Amino acid sequence: MVILNSSLPLGVRYWYMKQSVEMGWSSNVLKMQIESKLYERQINSHKVNNFTATLPAPQSDLANYLLKDPYIFDLAGAKERADERDIEEQLVKHVTRYLLEMGSGFAFVARQKHFQIGDSDFYADLILYNIKLHAYVVVELKATPFKPEYAGQLNFYINVVDDKLKGENDNKTIGLLLCKGKDEIVAQYALTGYDQPIGISDYQLSKAVPENLKSALPSIEQVEEELTMLLENRENKLK
Repeated sequence: MVILNSSLPLGVRYWYMKQSVEMGWSSNVLKMQIESKLYERQINSHKVNNFTATLPAPQSDLANYLLKDPYIFDLAGAKERADERDIEEQLVKHVTRYLLEMGSGFAFVARQKHFQIGDSDFYADLILYNIKLHAYVVVELKATPFKPEYAGQLNFYINVVDDKLKGENDNKTIGLLLCKGKDEIVAQYALTGYDQPIGISDYQLSKAVPENLKSALPSIEQVEEELTMLLENRENKLK
């Protein structure tokens, strides 16, 4: 009924129907995705990445399909002027909603992952794993508009994850840089010459959750319980 009562074009309705079946969305979640214009952000947006040049054809197409621009995160507890650490804190605290926004097949791996390289310590903001891509995804969060040097930092973390975490059956690690806005021409120039796959997207912070959607979202206790289970399962697999 949500689909039938919408004014969406027929092809777009079909896309939302397929996504609902594949992702197991409830009617409230479907409404939320339509209201946040998921189709436009995932299918119609002009995405900045170098996936075609750095990934084989099937994987590059899928990676580009899964990328959104912009991402919309509900950060009800965020500060008015949120910085990277505050955004990261809220994303992990609300991991269920965060993974729903990231898209199909994403699993949480680590936050502020520590790597000791030479005599220096480095911490990657967020590391995910995408089951469909069979690849790690390194996410770097910036509370400012895109700068070319951000791509170099993310490229460094991709190289590290490829060396330290990637298994023989995993595909190339993908980097996702989330910024508070970007100049698309500058961003595309910044990616030229990198051998590692990198995508650059905007993000928007939505602090208000409509009352009719709150019942579809997990409580803080449920989120904390789920995150604990995710981390425990990860540790058990490593053992």
